Amino acid sequence: MKKRLVSVFLVGAMVIASLAGCGGSGSSSSSDTAATTADASGSEAAAAGSAGGGHSLTVSAWDANFNIPALKAAAEDYKANVDPDFELTINEVSGSSDLETAITTAGSAGDYSQLSDIVLFQDHYIQKYVSDYPDAWTPVDGADIDWTDFGEEKLSYSTIEGVHYGVPVDNGTCIFAYRTDLLEEAGYKLEDVTDCTWEKWIEIGSDVYNKTGKYLMSMDGDGNDLPYIMLQAEGASQFKDGEPYLVENETMVSCINLIVDAVKNNALYLANSWSDYTDQTIQGDMVAGVMNGNWIIPTVEQVADNSGKWEITNLPTIKGGGGYAANGGSSLYITSNCADVDLAKDFLAKTFGGSTATYDKALTDGGVITCCISAGQSDIYQQGVAYFNDQPIYSKIVEMGTEVPVVEQSDYHYDCRRLVAAAIINIIQNGYTTEDALKEAEEQLRFQMGL
Repeated sequence: MKKRLVSVFLVGAMVIASLAGCGGSGSSSSSDTAATTADASGSEAAAAGSAGGGHSLTVSAWDANFNIPALKAAAEDYKANVDPDFELTINEVSGSSDLETAITTAGSAGDYSQLSDIVLFQDHYIQKYVSDYPDAWTPVDGADIDWTDFGEEKLSYSTIEGVHYGVPVDNGTCIFAYRTDLLEEAGYKLEDVTDCTWEKWIEIGSDVYNKTGKYLMSMDGDGNDLPYIMLQAEGASQFKDGEPYLVENETMVSCINLIVDAVKNNALYLANSWSDYTDQTIQGDMVAGVMNGNWIIPTVEQVADNSGKWEITNLPTIKGGGGYAANGGSSLYITSNCADVDLAKDFLAKTFGGSTATYDKALTDGGVITCCISAGQSDIYQQGVAYFNDQPIYSKIVEMGTEVPVVEQSDYHYDCRRLVAAAIINIIQNGYTTEDALKEAEEQLRFQMGL
């Protein structure tokens, strides 16, 4: 029998990240024997790296309740098991945009001397910044890391032209969580929404709404991640050969029509904003299901009265059979300002490169779920989570992550998301046809891309 994990152990440590799954803000002045956190902001956050030939490194990252505890866990692990003299200085920034600004500022000036040795960077943005500022980065090839121990989709962001630039940190694998008590009230079980088609899901969702008054899912209508998630679960992309692929993309058209149908049948609620999505629909008890990157779990867990009522499964697909996708996530990158590259590579390899000790503590202290397959087989990951009816959800999420298909990405991912979200609203509220709405979105995206 699986061991039981008291979910309050994690709830206190886990917080909702940004819509990319790893943003956030906050400050920390705490220190321990291996890591010290220093507050900073803007481009100043990427305070200069350490001197070479020593036992110390600097890293810039955000989120005092998520990424920072994971970095501290890694520092403690490395100090205890590799180098007793090791020290990690963590320069905490207010969000991922601070690091993007720091790289842009340094790259524009051709001076990378103020960058930390290592920086945390969002997966969806890194390829653009490696392309625009190639001199800012030091590849991690040569580090003692078994890359086959990570899912292909996660590595596809940080591997550029066959070169490994980053080491994965947090897992963005999508889950579909359901209130099993509400499903049962409407006459359904978790098995009915597992491996199902979207058409069947909409039918069930409409029935659940009619019987319970709850939507089977909500999503932020302004920054709508649903089209991307649905497409990836089908192994499809919004881009083709570097250009927008919306109007002639039959899978995209099908997904948009399904979304519109789900809204019209009260299976899906499109919230007015991110706060409406998290605070009103999820925590406000409007839904019987939640689908997004697994970083949405802490938001779900905020409603203590619903403990034991939730369970997770995979995503519907157009033809059925179960779908897998990812949304959000980040990795750690060595900058060209790092004077001790060998130390940086060794630190990353022996912590986030596969250490069970690092990932176990990152999970319990900050809610960071590993992308490393072997680390996801530890006792901590195998334990049942009380809030999710004692499902061992963390090992399940790691396993699901290995199934996420690799699809074409673009530097214009978020621009596309915004324009497709507007297209959906135009169809639902303004009488657009799907073709006209997607045509307008694609034209605007092409303009923004300079095509």
